[in-house]
Amino acid sequence: MIDKSSQSLTQVMSQIKDGATILIGGFGPAGQPAELIDALIDCNVKNLTIVSNNAGNGDYGLARLLKTGAVKKIICSFPRQADSYVFDELYRAGKIELEVVPQGNLACRIQASGMGLGAIYTPTGFGTLLAEGKETRHIDGKDYVLEYPIKADFALIKAHKGDRWGNLVYNKSARNFGPIMAMAADVTIAQVGEVVALGELDPEHIVTPGIFVQHVVELKSVTHAMKDE
Repeated sequence: MIDKSSQSLTQVMSQIKDGATILIGGFGPAGQPAELIDALIDCNVKNLTIVSNNAGNGDYGLARLLKTGAVKKIICSFPRQADSYVFDELYRAGKIELEVVPQGNLACRIQASGMGLGAIYTPTGFGTLLAEGKETRHIDGKDYVLEYPIKADFALIKAHKGDRWGNLVYNKSARNFGPIMAMAADVTIAQVGEVVALGELDPEHIVTPGIFVQHVVELKSVTHAMKDE
């Protein structure tokens, strides 16, 4: 019997070791798997490479992880915001590496990994500092930059509901990066507000099929934490 649901968050997270590359879902706080991040902090791993849309907000979630010093590099689209002071301090002190990737390119590179593509050509970034040292090509009257897939050891994502097979449904804007990150990681760990019985999820509403998910952890405390999640 296939059962990917787990009652032991500690056991699931203990798979993550020093030096891992981790995709973390969320668009700011929306869809951010804060409880999984807290559990990751408790694992005391270090030298992590984190891939996320931004570099954390305030002192919670991703920002709290950065503050521990566990992250050596972050790959993101929006490293600086009004409340990104944790990242700002680390970066100015030379304690964290940064790779800025335009948001569309970030999504496409993650998706390319999940689809098994070798690389993609994108017009975004051509002629800018972001294209320095990269292969370019003129195709059908436009200039493109060659970008490589972003692969990861783990993906930490948040969904609204899941079943024991790992099928997931999301709520509104919390859907953001979760589906493509689940495709691009060797191991996907999803926190959900509720694990439901098989058949309760409408097949037409399932966004992430269970084939892309290895662990589902029910965390009641995150259900409807924000209206858009």
